[in-house]
Amino acid sequence: MPDDALEREAGPDNTHDIAAWPLREQDVVNWSDHYFLRTKKAVGKFGDVQAVYALFMRRPVVSAPRLAIDWLKAVAEKRGTSFEIDLRFDEGRWVGAGEPILYVKGSLFHLADLETLVLQKLGPACVAAYNAYTMCADLPKVGFLAMDARHCAGTEMAEMMAYAASVGSARAKRKVGAVGFIGNATDATAHYFGTDGGKGTMPHAFIGYAGSTLRAAEMYDEVFPDEPMTVLVDYFAREITDAMTVCRRFPKRAANGQLAIRLDTPGSRFVETLDPPSSYAVLERNVPQAVRGYRNEAELRYLVGPGVSAAAIWKLRETLDDEGFSKVKIVGSSGFSPVKCKMIAEAQAPIDIVGTGSYLPSSWSETYATADIVEYDGEPRVKVGREFLLRK
Repeated sequence: MPDDALEREAGPDNTHDIAAWPLREQDVVNWSDHYFLRTKKAVGKFGDVQAVYALFMRRPVVSAPRLAIDWLKAVAEKRGTSFEIDLRFDEGRWVGAGEPILYVKGSLFHLADLETLVLQKLGPACVAAYNAYTMCADLPKVGFLAMDARHCAGTEMAEMMAYAASVGSARAKRKVGAVGFIGNATDATAHYFGTDGGKGTMPHAFIGYAGSTLRAAEMYDEVFPDEPMTVLVDYFAREITDAMTVCRRFPKRAANGQLAIRLDTPGSRFVETLDPPSSYAVLERNVPQAVRGYRNEAELRYLVGPGVSAAAIWKLRETLDDEGFSKVKIVGSSGFSPVKCKMIAEAQAPIDIVGTGSYLPSSWSETYATADIVEYDGEPRVKVGREFLLRK
């Protein structure tokens, strides 16, 4: 690898650290908004000042500033300067719209060209942490797996989402005693969840390769005999049939809690044996209060509609228990947003683990972080309308 590539990939401690990119001056130039570069050049000509930046969000979030702060410190060290970080909301705290998360004080010459990049590292992480918190808080007894990596726009974003999920999860653990996130899908970011590596068993492609759900389970068991096994059962639209077939084939796994069934049924069809009337009937048997109140169409869909609904989870649990497989766990994925999590919770759906993929980095238009300079050489000054950012 060329030396410049090594420098680009290396963090301040010379380890692979995507969050520390970019550190090369040319990379900062290439990725900064041009008017910030012009500002830096002008300040270099007319004289530097000590500036204080306020960094804030335009919507409520959960503070997740570590990647942004670590990057600022790494750049400062590389440039032979220092930045004073005044963090007003510790990692994991709730932050109101417009409240400065942190203030950064330092040379305007060295800060001017960093605004674009530091905001990229702050905003999405704070929104994703908020999303993770709300999901974990709504389903406090359920473990979550971060399966968002393939929905991210590159590895830097994937790291940011994993970090954010861990922050939101930690908040939910503190506030409501939630199980929270128990891991994620990739080795690179597993450390954020306190694990040695990514978690996961088999994708749909493996089921297709094997030719049947049962054969895929047999192949997996042969290759990984000592590891827990989670089996996808929606590939052939035989969720109930294939789940029972796998359980009967692996009775020891089923009995010792080493087997889980994953529902990932698409929203274009119902889980096997279900339709609207039978979905209502399932909930009526188990949680009649869940469908007695008024529901909008989105909420009703999560309860009794196609895909992985509350009714689908209850139906699978009923069948497993009736067949004597009470220790087989249920994993749900496919569209588990905070709204869906809330409805699954209201229906008391007996789900053990949720795999959340696309939601952590969704609502992209809401991730914008903003920065304004609020002091120049100690004199408070900010554009009209942003006086609320002044340090108090």
